[in-house]
This record gives sequence, C-alpha cells and structure tokens, in this order.
Amino acid sequence: MGRNRKKKGLPVHGWLNVDKPSDVTSTQVVGILKRLLNAQKVGHGGTLDPLADGILPIAFGEATKTVQWAMDADKEYVFTIRWGRSTDTLDAEGEVISSSDTRPDRDTIETALESFEGEIDQIPPKYSAIKVDGERAYDLARDGEEFEIPSRTVLVHEARLVETPDSNHAVFHVRSGKGFYVRALARDLAGALGCDGHISQLRRIRVGVMHEGAAFKLADLEAIESRDELLRTLAPIEAVLDDVPDVEISAEDAADIRQGREVMLMPHVTERWRLEKNPDPEDRLALAMCNDEAVAMGEIRAGRFQPMRVFQV
Repeated sequence: MGRNRKKKGLPVHGWLNVDKPSDVTSTQVVGILKRLLNAQKVGHGGTLDPLADGILPIAFGEATKTVQWAMDADKEYVFTIRWGRSTDTLDAEGEVISSSDTRPDRDTIETALESFEGEIDQIPPKYSAIKVDGERAYDLARDGEEFEIPSRTVLVHEARLVETPDSNHAVFHVRSGKGFYVRALARDLAGALGCDGHISQLRRIRVGVMHEGAAFKLADLEAIESRDELLRTLAPIEAVLDDVPDVEISAEDAADIRQGREVMLMPHVTERWRLEKNPDPEDRLALAMCNDEAVAMGEIRAGRFQPMRVFQV
C-alpha cells in the first residue's frame, strides 16, 4: 500500500517582485527564496539571463497557476550593445566569433532602429530555452549540434536609442510583448548596420505591473530575519491578472467553485464584466473574487462562471 508523501515546506501563496542581481541564475533565485520562506512550491514568471539584472517575478504556491500571465505581459529593458565583436551567445559571456572595425554613428543607428518597431520577425538565440525536437536549444548549442530555430513574430511597442557614451557602445530602451529576445535584437540590428555587436549590459525594468521602483533587492530579502516580515513582501495571487476583469461572488459560490462546480452569476455582475472585458468576443476570461480573495480563473458563458484554474488557499 503506497504512502502519501508529505510536501516539504509550508504553504505560501502570492507574488514577489524581485530585483535580480547579475551573475545569479533565475533558478538560483527561486532556490534562495524557497529556502528563506520554507515554501512548498516556487516558480518564476520568465527567465532572466544570468548576466542580466532587474525584475524577476517570483510566484509562490497557488500563484504559480498564473505564471503564464506574467510571461505574456509587456516588458521593458534598458541595455547596452558593444560594437565591434559578435559572440556565439550574443552577449558578453560567449566566445567571439567575428569582429569588425565599423562603428555606427547615432543618426545611422536611429534610422536602422525604426525598422525594429511594430510586429517584426525574430529568430530566437540558439543559446535560449526554446525547445527543438524536445531538447533545450542551449543544450544543443553547448554540445555543438547543428540546428535551426524558426522565426516568430514578436511585437515591439517602442525601441529607442538612449545615448552613445562612446564609439564602442550604444544604450537602448525597449518596450516589447511576449517572446521577444533582446540578444536577438542586438544581433539583427548589428547586421542591419553592417557591423558586429553583442549585449554587454542588460537590465529588465518592468514585467507587466511589476517595475523596478517597487522591487525588492535579493540581498535585502536575504537580510530579513523574520519569516513574517518576508511574507509581508508578497503581493496577492491576482497581482499579475490586472487585465482580467473580476466578478464578485458569494462565499457559498466560492465553496462550490473550489469543488470544481460552475455557478450562476447575478445579471448585474455579468453585465459589469461584459463592460470591462476585452472587446474580443472569444475572450471569456474572468477572475472570481470573494471578500478580496482570488478564488478562481474561469470563463463566463450564458451567465455562468465556469472555473478553469481554482486557487486552493
């Protein structure tokens, strides 16, 4: 007769807006915070390269059911391209694979940058977490395998040259949608300018509603000795669901939903949701709330809330 394995750690639920330092992997940050809070389940809302710093949303417990919304959210980056050298990883960590003496001036860069706004086709870096035939691309690249990654359409809301501190460097600000790679932009922009280049510095300053002004530095979190004080740094489960309209339900309905049952909504509740929802008729998403607590993500059809992801808090 099999035994039920007891989960290690304590139940912790919510989001933590972490300012990740460079030279630490996203996975390492997850491990550190899991230990600090003795949490049962922890994940993150989008990998940040080891050499990069900035916003890394960390999900605990039932908040991990909303990770996809953080990964799909708009993001903002400030980064530096170092001209004259291209690397295999497209950043300063890689081996130099080509070099050139060409150094683009500000006007030339700004003109070329215009073609990288809006919907663009982009091939993700070979050193990335993209899966190719079931394998991570970075594993295949490290093993010296030859492979191709198909291009994908990504959305760049804004791409702006901030400054050119010297002839070898240019600093940029980009606001993008999901699936965008800063390293790929550096590769493609350098190619459009007829020169070599790679990312020498990268900082992510925003992921959806999480921004650097409200982020907690990892070192400051590690310095907090009280677990209760650490728990107060968490945002609620629904923190990343700001674009999903909520519907208020009763405690009785909340109990039914937590059992996986759909519930009938009052007409005025459905009407308010209809006014706030995405105009796309195929978008039926709603967030069920009870006494300021997230109960479930689901869809509204024919006046009924049908749960899809239930938060067992």
